[in-house]
Amino acid sequence: MIPLLAIDTPGRALFDQLADKWSLAILASLGGGAMRFNAIRRDLGGITQKSLTQSLRRLERNGLLARRVIATSPIAVEYEISPLGRALHDSFRALEKGLCDHLADVEKARALFDRRWNAL
Repeated sequence: MIPLLAIDTPGRALFDQLADKWSLAILASLGGGAMRFNAIRRDLGGITQKSLTQSLRRLERNGLLARRVIATSPIAVEYEISPLGRALHDSFRALEKGLCDHLADVEKARALFDRRWNAL
């Protein structure tokens, strides 16, 4: 049996996409409900239009986001977490909680590492 996260498997491709710089932040931003493109961009801060567009497209392609065109003038687009994305949302939240719960430990480990390496 091939492990889910082995190189060149669909599971690895999905994992790599979700572990990129912006995907989990976008999903967290949309956790409260549907948002328009510029609202997501403002919420994240620091993401370029190009990066946001690419990340939203990948998330939509993977079935984690739904995109809805609003027939207004000018036309608007709204994004929300899809049912599949909602099914995985608890896992994302558990990862976020675990990271937050252990952030102080990570900071201590970083400081210890930096002191050891700076002493060389």
